[in-house]
Amino acid sequence: MEPIGKVIKRIVKQRNLDSEQDLINEAIKDPDVQAFLTQNADKIDKAMVKNSISTIYEFYSQKKNPSKIMAGYVPQLFLNGKVIDIRYTPTRSKIAVDRKRDARRRLQLIDLPARLQNVELSKIDISDERKPALNLVYAFLRNFKHNPHAKGLYLSGDFGVGKTYLLAGLANYVVTNMNKNVIFLHVPTFIAGLASHFDDNSRTSLQEEIRRLSECDLLILDDIGAESLSQWSRDDVLGVILQARMDNVLPTFFSSNLDMEALQSHFEETRNATDPVKARRLMQRVRFLATEVVVSGHDRRNSLH
Repeated sequence: MEPIGKVIKRIVKQRNLDSEQDLINEAIKDPDVQAFLTQNADKIDKAMVKNSISTIYEFYSQKKNPSKIMAGYVPQLFLNGKVIDIRYTPTRSKIAVDRKRDARRRLQLIDLPARLQNVELSKIDISDERKPALNLVYAFLRNFKHNPHAKGLYLSGDFGVGKTYLLAGLANYVVTNMNKNVIFLHVPTFIAGLASHFDDNSRTSLQEEIRRLSECDLLILDDIGAESLSQWSRDDVLGVILQARMDNVLPTFFSSNLDMEALQSHFEETRNATDPVKARRLMQRVRFLATEVVVSGHDRRNSLH
């Protein structure tokens, strides 16, 4: 940034002013400067104003012609001992942008479209069909604010009724307003891609992924029940993740086209075997972690949510 003394001399010459004092008087008469001086009249004397002239003019100059270097910040006068000083504070728009950027870092979408990061819970249509689920989501948020072990929800319902959309609103609210880390995972795509962890000899990375899913502040498993399971993916991947979250009582949400009874039947059948006992054990974890709520309504996939 150009030294303020040079700025004053340059402007005096450009405007054909008689002296620098004319420009300084203009700065001192600025309404915001006058408001600051009035507010602190009991602490400021003429000597302080005289010694702080360059600071006052910098404030005035940055207000009128903000420097690109300071984009997103506004000047603010304050008392710093026996002198008037200046600091730069972020604008509301910059705070909002930074907050949204930081929130996006805390939300990880796995095999889901990036547009879900733009869903705002407060703007979701509160239809009669959605109202029970939305009420429970808001109840969870009130509880989660004080209780990191709040129980999650299992949203069941037909294809396209907005279950994923509701959960996206929940995820964005949590990362934006509660500074929590959320992983939002599309289960069928994740399970289908597990084989790649062996094709490239990256078993370590799979274990790390399982650990992250097991330990994040809030986990959302989307479209569970639509995946094709092997015994290994059911017991050693999905089962391990849910067991760890149950052991540590960590909030977990689910969405599914199947109700819980149908999901248990789904878990019984793997590619090579039928095992009702292991399916029942897996469902015990799901039921411990989440309360089922039905989301009804028409298919919204081709309409606004």
